[in-house]
Amino acid sequence: MDRTEVERTIDGTEPEAGERRAITRRSALALLAAAPLAARGWSMSGTPTAEPLLRRPVGASGESLPIVGLGTYRSFDAGPSPAERAPLREVLGAFVAAGASVVDSSPMYGRAEGVIGDLAAELGVRDRLFLATKVWTSGRAEGIAQMETSLRLLRTPTIDLMQVHNLLDVDVHLRTLAEWRRQGRTRFVGITHYTA
Repeated sequence: MDRTEVERTIDGTEPEAGERRAITRRSALALLAAAPLAARGWSMSGTPTAEPLLRRPVGASGESLPIVGLGTYRSFDAGPSPAERAPLREVLGAFVAAGASVVDSSPMYGRAEGVIGDLAAELGVRDRLFLATKVWTSGRAEGIAQMETSLRLLRTPTIDLMQVHNLLDVDVHLRTLAEWRRQGRTRFVGITHYTA
């Protein structure tokens, strides 16, 4: 599929000869909404067309999660207006309706944690989500404060996966996360980085 074909399928209209269209926020969100549906074999109308969404086990727990997740970097850093949030609400609703559940966020993603928390509450889908977020600060007290803020913004007493982001103060945060895991405040603990 060439770029023109992709551009035509994104917004459903035929570009003029030689015309190039940028992907808009709305068309990108439509693609995000369609991804779990396509992976599961559903059409945008919600009709099943093939097999259920693929799943994989998580670590030694045996719990399985869908292989399609939703990242919130930039796309969910939206303001409070209904116009800004309506497309995001549609994306999250379609995502959950398709059987997907993993939502990844971070305090570094602007307002994304709060937006996800608000929309999950509005849609009544918190119990169907596997929420992953991160801690990315130095010091034990600062890390705890940041994680408490994440819990509040995501509107949940428990984070499914809390990760130390980019190895920042990893030894300190892993000790805190081991305590949180024992207390049931996080179910899984992880570490993220973007280079080998």
